Amino acid sequence: MSGHHTIAETEKAVQAKLGAVPLHREQMAAVSNIHRAATAIRQHLENSVLRTSDLTWTGFVVLWVVWIWGEMETRYVAEEAGISKGTLTGVAKTLQSRGLLERLGHPTDGRLAVLRLTPEGEELMADLFPKFNEEEVFVSDPLESSEAQSLAEMLRRMVTHLEANGEQRRLDLRGDTVLPPRRSGRRAKHG
Repeated sequence: MSGHHTIAETEKAVQAKLGAVPLHREQMAAVSNIHRAATAIRQHLENSVLRTSDLTWTGFVVLWVVWIWGEMETRYVAEEAGISKGTLTGVAKTLQSRGLLERLGHPTDGRLAVLRLTPEGEELMADLFPKFNEEEVFVSDPLESSEAQSLAEMLRRMVTHLEANGEQRRLDLRGDTVLPPRRSGRRAKHG
């Protein structure tokens, strides 16, 4: 269970609350189930294979990004990991303190920093990823291989659709609305 309620309980509550509202229910169910599946999978992986390596999901994703792409500017690591630069700072400090990641000055711009795995970080990822993949197999066990491939392709189509059209859609939806600057989640102090 990825939350306090099962997926069946949640679907029943949504139907009771929104039954008369004209909605695109198939699309709502698809996106909702993507979110619930991602949450359940993340919790399972964090509490199993990542736990044995004392890694959070975010820590693992940062290591994965740098492991796959190699030395990279911090802003791009944060973007690839889907986290804020502020979050990356804390995660990177933790991974540095464990000897898994190095933070280096940018070779041509002293204002920027790059991250790279240490030999210990490389060794951890080489050892950990096959175990992580075994849990990916466990999670997808209810699916036949062809269903897993079809699911992967459908999700890929959604991602590429957003990559190609999402920014324009967001601009269209916002219209002339001036957006406040993004914050780290903290509210401005008053007085």
